[in-house]
Amino acid sequence: QNYPLYIRSVPTENELKFHYTVHTSLDVVDEKISAMGKALVDQRELYLGLLYPTEDYKVYGYVTNSKVKFVMVVDSSNTALRDNEIRSMFRKLHNSYTDIMCNPFYNPGDRIHSRAFDNMVTSMMMQVC
Repeated sequence: QNYPLYIRSVPTENELKFHYTVHTSLDVVDEKISAMGKALVDQRELYLGLLYPTEDYKVYGYVTNSKVKFVMVVDSSNTALRDNEIRSMFRKLHNSYTDIMCNPFYNPGDRIHSRAFDNMVTSMMMQVC
């Protein structure tokens, strides 16, 4: 339904800008999914790669087989981050999300308030910075 379950940004003073960037990138994710059509039925995961670059940021996308969308916004000046590393980060994110979904006390569709998920995201963000 394209509403965020979890948004985390560092630094927090640009959080509204990141919300806007994430919401606009969901349209690009939908376009890429519809363009691929039947090809993604056979895949277990769908790494969309670079959705679009802006002057300041690069926006990457990932969709699971259950149509959960992950969006990552990275600073454009970070040239050390390669496509394989982004893909690996999305896999870690997907695995942590799967752990949350396996929790019997989590209602699918609710905002994510997991300390373990938050710690994993924080450690990934520290690696990038």
